[in-house]
Amino acid sequence: MPARKSSGTAPHREGPWAEVFAPRAKGEKRYWLVKSEPETFSFDDLMAAPGKTTEWNGVRNSAARNFLRDGMKKGDQVFFYHSMTNPSAVMGICEVVREGYPDSSAFDRRSEYYDDKSDPAAPTWFMVDLKAVKKLKSPVSLHAIKQNPALAEMALVRISRLSVTPVRSQEWDEIIAMSAGG
Repeated sequence: MPARKSSGTAPHREGPWAEVFAPRAKGEKRYWLVKSEPETFSFDDLMAAPGKTTEWNGVRNSAARNFLRDGMKKGDQVFFYHSMTNPSAVMGICEVVREGYPDSSAFDRRSEYYDDKSDPAAPTWFMVDLKAVKKLKSPVSLHAIKQNPALAEMALVRISRLSVTPVRSQEWDEIIAMSAGG
């Protein structure tokens, strides 16, 4: 049985995130940010992983799940953000190399991400595969992001609890410039 997609796509067509679910122009890339505590899995860990690639699993928030399942597409660029550390910062760039598919950790009783209500026939939780592209020239701290008026509406600033968020192209460019000292 194929993986379940959202029923009725109303949350995708309306609201603050509608643009990230809208149809894409041919070859269009979109931008994202994923968070990880560096003690759990750091950008350096991703750089050292086989093929510089990992499953981005264990996300247990419906909005973040929707971004993984329905928003992120192969070739999209992703900021890797270290959270719950001092300073919290954007550390590097990844690329989506496999689009959303069922998160197997939800079905593994030994996993800390096990969900006894999740059904393999109709999965609740999804993941993507990310590949490290490069470390930023200089990390961009949350403090610096919050101080930059051009980033005041960034999802990272407005909805800090989400572990996966969209990034607008102008926000992406601004953080790249900040990393380069621009």
